[in-house]
Amino acid sequence: MNYTVYLSGEIHTDWRDQIISGAKKAALPITFTSAVTDHAASDAAGDVLGEETSGFWRDHKSSKVNAMRTRVQIENCDIAIIRFGDQYKQWNAAFDAGYCSALSKPYITLHDESIIHPLKEVDAGALAWAQTPEQVVEVLTYVTTK
Repeated sequence: MNYTVYLSGEIHTDWRDQIISGAKKAALPITFTSAVTDHAASDAAGDVLGEETSGFWRDHKSSKVNAMRTRVQIENCDIAIIRFGDQYKQWNAAFDAGYCSALSKPYITLHDESIIHPLKEVDAGALAWAQTPEQVVEVLTYVTTK
């Protein structure tokens, strides 16, 4: 079986590359998908629908365009990895975790110990909590090859 793994969450570190590289090295049967990781492109996703004078309405349109991509990818994934960094609040990642939970999609959270408390409900719905990309690869290895 080939698995589809959706990578959600913060875009400021190379955690995605580490997981993809580790999975390739382990020859795991995984296809990875992801949200748009170019912040400017994501913010401009709705600009094709017309210029907005209000930041709220620009963000509103772009979030809906981005949601089309995100919803399809989450609905079509077998497993989601949801990364929370400590530098920014990732409300979109928390939303993705809730969406996974509502769809009964298994997900793994990836974050350090310092943000356990604010993520307690998100982690309660996860089937695993990892602190490093290497741990995620180990879980994926077990799930996809054992």
